[in-house]
Amino acid sequence: MPPPELPVESTPLPYEARLDARPRAQIDLVVIHCTELPDLATAREYGERVLYADSGQGNSGHFYIDRDGAVHMWVAPERVANHTRGYNPRSIGIELVNTGRYPRWLDANHQAMDEPYTEAQIVALIALLKVLSDDYPALQFIAGHEDLDTTTVAAEDDPAQTVRRKRDPGPLFPWDRVLRQVRLKRLEP
Repeated sequence: MPPPELPVESTPLPYEARLDARPRAQIDLVVIHCTELPDLATAREYGERVLYADSGQGNSGHFYIDRDGAVHMWVAPERVANHTRGYNPRSIGIELVNTGRYPRWLDANHQAMDEPYTEAQIVALIALLKVLSDDYPALQFIAGHEDLDTTTVAAEDDPAQTVRRKRDPGPLFPWDRVLRQVRLKRLEP
């Protein structure tokens, strides 16, 4: 059965054309993130920031899913977005709007990720994953950002302690439900 219609609002980031192009056959992985920001507007602000002066690029996922289930495409999948160190050339990044550890991401005493994902977000995510699986035949793996970036850093509030640099999508992400409904296998290096 084909996936339901999935409206996607395309609002490319200003530097999208400067991101490297890639062949569709190179895309075999989806990485699930959470924005760790309060809302979609703040995520857009962060996404538009040029962080790499030499290339005029910043950090961003390809797709963003807001709490109401609205899906936004900021970078076309045929472009390499900067979202997961070491995995960008082969992956599509999907960001779920969620506060995560905002605003004290790296404080040792603020590591709980306790905002649940909305039902609308998960339904939209599953629909998007089905569409992507149909559109990109080489796509076969899915991972959380926390699976792929296990770097620890000194805590900002207590340098004697270390914290994970990336913890998203976090403990409240419904992996079992998502994996039951899509044909992707979880990649855990």
